[in-house]
Amino acid sequence: MKKLLFQFDTDSHPSVFDTVVGYDGGADHVIGHGGLTPENINSLVEGAIFTRAPKDKKNTAIFVGGSDMEAGQHLFKAVQKCFFPGFQVSIMLDSNGSNTTAAAAVAKLAVTGSLQGKNAVVLAGTGPVGQRAAAMLAQEGAQVAITARKMERAIAACENIKKRFGVDVKPIEAFDNAARAKATENAHIILATGAAGVELLSVEQWQNMPNLEMIADANATPPLGIGGTDMMDKGELRHGKVIWGAIGFGTLKLALHRACISKLFEDNKQVLDAENIFALAKEMA
Repeated sequence: MKKLLFQFDTDSHPSVFDTVVGYDGGADHVIGHGGLTPENINSLVEGAIFTRAPKDKKNTAIFVGGSDMEAGQHLFKAVQKCFFPGFQVSIMLDSNGSNTTAAAAVAKLAVTGSLQGKNAVVLAGTGPVGQRAAAMLAQEGAQVAITARKMERAIAACENIKKRFGVDVKPIEAFDNAARAKATENAHIILATGAAGVELLSVEQWQNMPNLEMIADANATPPLGIGGTDMMDKGELRHGKVIWGAIGFGTLKLALHRACISKLFEDNKQVLDAENIFALAKEMA
């Protein structure tokens, strides 16, 4: 029986990246639907849950994606509300690649050094990857802060993290590189999750920070988020700090994404979100 992965995307056009990884993860067919909302999802979910016998439902799975994590979360919940005993399929949420990217970055940091009790700052952390990574760092025992150009955005992100994950994250307003350098002066860990092609810290600003132990940068588009690093860095030592670049931990991100897709077809009861995706990333790291 064919393994069918239904790609439910909140954007108009389903992500090509997610489609490719869906096939690489073991799906025989990936069927994409775009522009989905909680209001128009019911008939699609019903088609997925009613068409195969109970023993065969493990061969049907749903992937929720799109560029908007908040919209993805609402869609993820709406799909599950359509399920009832005996009529459900496995489902995964990875809007904007946020769960798998954040999980891979934090998992690599965790195997590099202890996170417990460390001061961690997520630069430009109000986006999907930054919020997920901040939550994962906090769950590992780090004292976490996120920066944003405007304090209201930082506060809103911290409130979202508290509501979703039950952990406290500190908001910091940091409009420019100088402010971000000030925000990270006592950090043990810096994770950059800003927009592509925007430098958040220069090498001169971080190279002599006395407490800094580890850096990870999720940006693979030059200029990188952290100056003086390389996107290919895989735990490289630079100025006494261990560096992970976007491609360096991206290898794990892709392997993790594929592994999650494969896991969806183990049975029809998998629900893959940040917590269990991160748990799998730690095993794989």
